[in-house]
Amino acid sequence: MAGHSKWANIQHRKGKQDAKRGKIFTRLIKEITVAARLGGGDASANPRLRLAMEKARENNMPKDSVESAIKRGSGQLEGVSYEELRYEGYGINGAAVMVDCMTDNKTRTVADVRHAFTKYGGNLGTDGSVSFLFKHCGQMVFAPGTDENALMEVALDAGAEDIINNDDGSMEVVTAPNDFVNVKQRLEAAGFKPEMAEVTMKAQNEVVFTGDSAVRMQKLLDALEDLDDVQEVYTNAVLEE
Repeated sequence: MAGHSKWANIQHRKGKQDAKRGKIFTRLIKEITVAARLGGGDASANPRLRLAMEKARENNMPKDSVESAIKRGSGQLEGVSYEELRYEGYGINGAAVMVDCMTDNKTRTVADVRHAFTKYGGNLGTDGSVSFLFKHCGQMVFAPGTDENALMEVALDAGAEDIINNDDGSMEVVTAPNDFVNVKQRLEAAGFKPEMAEVTMKAQNEVVFTGDSAVRMQKLLDALEDLDDVQEVYTNAVLEE
């Protein structure tokens, strides 16, 4: 899956995330709470919680907020109980879209997601309609100019599954979800700091959008990401500027 404007897309996405810092905190609190509820409050024995706490640290989330979310999830404090939901659908020109949500009101959430799809030219699909097009994995992207041989040596030794060279010069390291934190820490200790690092649903094959189609697809993705109950939006669409 080489290239396109991978690097430009990542920089654009990072800028959007920075602009939504407050919403990121809300999403992280939900994720920490659910992770603690499902796997317990001990991060050393709960990979999902450890990953959520790492992301909270990277986003400079206050320690008190993290600890309170863990306590709510593990039953030490009262709080809202969130349900995890995944919706699958199609965007412009049939592009695959998956939407992960956490909600205390399933009826509200499905109505909001369906409305966003319909309003912006997509449609909600059935369970399993597009998920086979994605792989659950850890993904780290490094800037063009990164020392390929040195990165590959450290990454493979740390347990990475794959290293991908993109046409624009950026590099990707792919890991199993549970190996992500360890590989990332090993790479950072060796001086390799990723520009983007996350456990994600990685599209197996990408579809490039340009012009009006790219603009319309971006509007749909923005509408979904702006919904309060949405945690993550995944797509196989690559939007060229």
